[in-house]
Amino acid sequence: MKIAKFLGVVTAIVMLSMLSLPLAAKRYAGGDVSLLPLYEEAGAKYKTHEGKPIDDVLAYCKQEGMNVMRVRVFVNPEDYDGKDADPNACQTIESVLPLCKRIKDCGLGLILDFMYSDTWADPAKQWTPKAWLGQSDEELCQTIYDYTKSSLETLKKAGVVPDFIQTGNEISFGMLWGSNNDAESALKKCLMGSNKNWDRLGKLLNKAGAACREVCPEAKIIIHTERIRQVDVQRNFYQQIKKLNVDYDIIGVSYYPYFHGSMNVLDKAISDLEANFADKPIFVVETGYPYKWEVPGTDQKVDYPYSDEGQNQFAKDLVSMLEGHKSVEGLCWWWMEYNAYGTNLSGWYNAPLFDSTTGKATAAFKTICSFTDDDSGIFDISDEIANGTVRYYDINGHEINHAENYRGLLIRSDGSKVMKLK
Repeated sequence: MKIAKFLGVVTAIVMLSMLSLPLAAKRYAGGDVSLLPLYEEAGAKYKTHEGKPIDDVLAYCKQEGMNVMRVRVFVNPEDYDGKDADPNACQTIESVLPLCKRIKDCGLGLILDFMYSDTWADPAKQWTPKAWLGQSDEELCQTIYDYTKSSLETLKKAGVVPDFIQTGNEISFGMLWGSNNDAESALKKCLMGSNKNWDRLGKLLNKAGAACREVCPEAKIIIHTERIRQVDVQRNFYQQIKKLNVDYDIIGVSYYPYFHGSMNVLDKAISDLEANFADKPIFVVETGYPYKWEVPGTDQKVDYPYSDEGQNQFAKDLVSMLEGHKSVEGLCWWWMEYNAYGTNLSGWYNAPLFDSTTGKATAAFKTICSFTDDDSGIFDISDEIANGTVRYYDINGHEINHAENYRGLLIRSDGSKVMKLK
């Protein structure tokens, strides 16, 4: 009896302590899966790290602990005729709708990444969509609002509401510069040490953000840059948009060690953001490392072998470092779904979380999953129970057959703990 009373007190204390945890402290881990339907259609065979077939990649991601997926969208990719045209830059809001719906139906969070271009948008390329060329800045502000609103309404009408929305992709030097064939486009860039174009960028971001707030008021807005090697440039960017009262919720950054350098570079960049923008959570919305061979065109010395073990060690060190920063709440692996196994694809891409020679998930897959803190949070377990994927036990070790109706602390069959409140 005394033991039972003691356990009851312990349970009550644990429940009270967990109730005090803010939901905002939840961490997210996942990846960009924009081309998953293409690989599935091509016949890609996905397997676990142990070699067991995976019937549903998204369900497997959730089962292993991932809780968010990122999907990019371009304006009119068929309009882009530049020399660097890429068939992988092909997603429109209409084409990604089924994938976005699958993500949400699977119980995963959704990051919608607006490129605001017909092709890849990054610090070196922020080309205005062909259909938007020739517009004045005022007209562009209205166009970006209309396009963002219409896109989100298309998703919402289908029952898909993004949890996070990126208004622009790696916009370290601004966006919507003009045509890729127009030398005048450089005049639209936002540069440190210059006051030009910052006001323009602020207006564009606020119009895009206004559409997000109107259609998806619960979604968090991410402003995504890529200057962690230049901490002063990174800091200046967010200082500038702060002066312009740009409405957003989360700072998003990219980190690739073979472009940006050692993990100390990222560590220092995050510390600087924390010191100067303490009110903003941080997401690493893009990262990656090869499981085989060097990435073409890399210019930085790397600290890890190009192997499954090397990729996993990179992931371990990254997760460990990020966990030391309380402001970091998100981690997404770039192009994690690439898998040529079972297809006629070349298998050239070397840094996904699946091995194109075997179809198996790399060891880093589970390491990235470990960044989430769902197991210590408060969440609905009804889906897990309905699918029979996890068994639950009370604090005394007795299995709970109807855990969906249970209230209190439960131990999952994988050893993790969960608080069930309803």
